[in-house]
Amino acid sequence: MTAAALNHTQERRAATSNGGLMLLICVALLALMIWSIIEFTRWESSFNAALMIGSIVAFTLGISGFYTLQPNEAAAITLFGNYKGTDRTPGLRWVLPWYKRTKISLRVRNVTGQTLKVNDKRGNPIEIAAVVVWRVTDTAQALFDVDAYQKFVDIQIETAVREIASHFAYDHAEHDEPTLRGAADQVSSLLRDKLQERVAVAGVVIDETKLSHLAYAPEIAGAMLRRQQAEAVLAARRYIVQGAVEMVQHALEQLSERDIVKLDDERRAAMVSNLLVVLCGDRDAQPVVNTGSLYQ
Repeated sequence: MTAAALNHTQERRAATSNGGLMLLICVALLALMIWSIIEFTRWESSFNAALMIGSIVAFTLGISGFYTLQPNEAAAITLFGNYKGTDRTPGLRWVLPWYKRTKISLRVRNVTGQTLKVNDKRGNPIEIAAVVVWRVTDTAQALFDVDAYQKFVDIQIETAVREIASHFAYDHAEHDEPTLRGAADQVSSLLRDKLQERVAVAGVVIDETKLSHLAYAPEIAGAMLRRQQAEAVLAARRYIVQGAVEMVQHALEQLSERDIVKLDDERRAAMVSNLLVVLCGDRDAQPVVNTGSLYQ
C-alpha cells in the first residue's frame, strides 16, 4: 500500500466584516435590549419577553464576533475544523462568533541558530552557526500543512546548515574550490536556496541567510592554527624568492647590456648565489673580503 499524499492547503481570502459598522449595530442592539427590558418590567407580555430575549441573544452574538488585527498580522478563519479563509485587513474586524479565529504573525523573524559541531568536506570537525531571516507568506500552509511551523523551521535550519557544511571544506580546498571561509557569499546563497526548498511546504519565505560562527573544533584548533602559520610562512618565502629571482635576472641583464663586466658561467653562478643569499636571507648580509680570486 502507498501512503496518502499530503493535501496541500492554499490561502484564500475570508469573508469577514468591518468591525466599525458592526460596532454601531451592537450599540443599536444594546439600546434595544435596554428598552425591551424596561418595557418587560412595565408590562410582562409575550411580545416584550420575546423582544427582550431576542435582543439579548443578538447583542451577545454580535459582541462575541469582534477581533482586532495589527499591521502584518492575519487571522485564519475556520468553521468546525473547515478552513474558510484568511483575513489580512488590519483594524477592528467582525465575523460570526461560531467561526474560530487563529492569529498568525506575518512579520519578519530573525533566528540565530545554535552552534553545531559537524564535519566539513575533508572530514575535519568544525563549529558552525547561521542567522536566518524568514517570514510567513501563506498562512494556510503554515497552520494546516505542518505541525508547529516555528519549530519546523528551526529544525530545517539545523538540517540545512549540516548539509551545506558537508559540501565545502573549511579552508585550503583543492583546485580552487570554494570554501566555507573564503566563499561566504556563495555558501550563504546556497544555504538560502537549500533552506527555501525545505520550508516551502510551510508557506515560509527565506529572505536572508548568513554564517554567524565558523571555527575549527577545539580538539584540532591548535593543530590547524600551526598549519595556517606554516602555510603563511611558506607563502611569504615563495613571494620573497620570486621577487629575488626577478631582481637577480634584472641585475644580470643590466650588467650585460652596459658591458660593465664580463662574466663566465662560473662567475655568473657565484653572483647569482650571493645575490640570492643577500635578498632572501633573514639577517643583514655580512661582507667578506676576498684577497684572492674566485679560482683560488
